[in-house]
Amino acid sequence: MRPAPGEVLHFSEDPTIEVFRPHVAATARQKAPYVWAVGHDRAPDYWFPRQCPRAMAWAGPGTTPEDLARIIGPGSSPRVHAVEYAWLEAIRTVKLYAYRLPAAPFVEHDAAVVATTEVVPLAPPERVGNLFTLHAEAGIQLRVLPNLHAFWDEVIASTLEYSGIRLRNALPRPTTALM
Repeated sequence: MRPAPGEVLHFSEDPTIEVFRPHVAATARQKAPYVWAVGHDRAPDYWFPRQCPRAMAWAGPGTTPEDLARIIGPGSSPRVHAVEYAWLEAIRTVKLYAYRLPAAPFVEHDAAVVATTEVVPLAPPERVGNLFTLHAEAGIQLRVLPNLHAFWDEVIASTLEYSGIRLRNALPRPTTALM
């Protein structure tokens, strides 16, 4: 599920949105109201239930072969998405929708695109479908871990490019046992 030329996507579990209105998200670092969407390259970041914590990493121009092999693995996809076991059932059963929006009112903002005016979808939302299949067809490794923290720590200390979404919803960092 990717946008066509001239489009961006907004993913939601709500199939009833008729107009996207700029708002300030409860977790926003900025105070300006926006309508948020994503382009082609970042659409896979949202092939998850909204509240699902995920850590994502991919090869970029500055990525070393050592980091690529150590974190993503030799001979595999240059991109990995990691989730916790507790989210597998939600990923399997979520009803996720993609809204196709006209790209014209949007400008780049970090890894997403934002609009400061109301945006009407180009068509009714489309059911995204099987999220595991989407990852497989896109050649994105989907890694399932008991806890995201160790993986995330390795990723952010590496030369890989990365994004973490809803990490506040991850299980707590494991404590090490004292001996």
